Amino acid sequence: MNSFACPWAFLAILPLLFAAWRILRPASQRGTMTFPLLAHLPVRPSWRQRAAILSPYLFLFALFCGIVALARPRKEFARITESKNAIAIEMAIDISGSMEAPDLSRPGRPRQSRLDVVKETFRDFVQKRPDDLIGLVAFGGYATTRCPLTADHDALLDILAETDIPGRNGEVADMTEQMTAIGDGLAMACARLHSASNVASRIVILLSDGVQNYGTFTPDQAIKVAKTEKIKVYTIGIGKNTPGNRIQRFFSLGSGDPSFDDKTLKEIASQTGGRYFNVQRADGMEKTLAEIDALEKTEIENITFARYEESFAPWLLASIVALLLSIFLASPTRGSLV
Repeated sequence: MNSFACPWAFLAILPLLFAAWRILRPASQRGTMTFPLLAHLPVRPSWRQRAAILSPYLFLFALFCGIVALARPRKEFARITESKNAIAIEMAIDISGSMEAPDLSRPGRPRQSRLDVVKETFRDFVQKRPDDLIGLVAFGGYATTRCPLTADHDALLDILAETDIPGRNGEVADMTEQMTAIGDGLAMACARLHSASNVASRIVILLSDGVQNYGTFTPDQAIKVAKTEKIKVYTIGIGKNTPGNRIQRFFSLGSGDPSFDDKTLKEIASQTGGRYFNVQRADGMEKTLAEIDALEKTEIENITFARYEESFAPWLLASIVALLLSIFLASPTRGSLV
């Protein structure tokens, strides 16, 4: 993008216009005395005398080029924007076997697992928050950091697209990977937010469709970590809390049982100052993330650093050349510029 570093320099064009009027006005307006008989004298002007008529125009052109050079035309070739008071968001997603259940599939569309709908909706959520630092933790029987906190959301979304349920694509999966370690997932998300600085707030969006049945950290221990770090946790439970055999659900690894126990998720949200949301349909997932998006708005202060390529040199060179030519051509008729 082309711009001027000192646009106020163009104010000098006003006195330049006055100078142009003074220099180029007819001789009859200069108060000079004319001698008609001199016009009949034989005169053989030299080429320099003929060219001297260009001298005032070159002089004015030199001044104009000097004004443009003073305004410092430049071209921007790099721009870096830093956001202050942004929010650090860690997404903790359950990828246990039960996330394979298709009960969130949208009507009239191909079958989608719970995880497919979650990834699709999270993608829209991330794209609406371009100034925030967002990271991704996935947990089944254990938690892993898939993407650290980053402002490079394109890279984050690529990693999110590749996140899947272990064993879903035919690879051999450990039975442990099919279990649900909510406490580990929350603790890992809090650990990743610990290093986030210069942010207005830090939050975790934890999504699960199961009940804690494995892991190193219990949900209570993870809650203590979140409270110590002053991290707000929004929890999203997918499924229906229907009556049933809790022991059977506890050991239903990868069965896709749509039931779940939301007591733990409610407790996590309540203890950390967040909110709990229950999602039973795909549009409910969209509404939930839209509500979280509205709750976690903050004013962003953008500081922009730009690098420019200066292009005043050609104008300065043109000004010098035109001025020298003007002086050279005016020398035989010195005083013509006055």
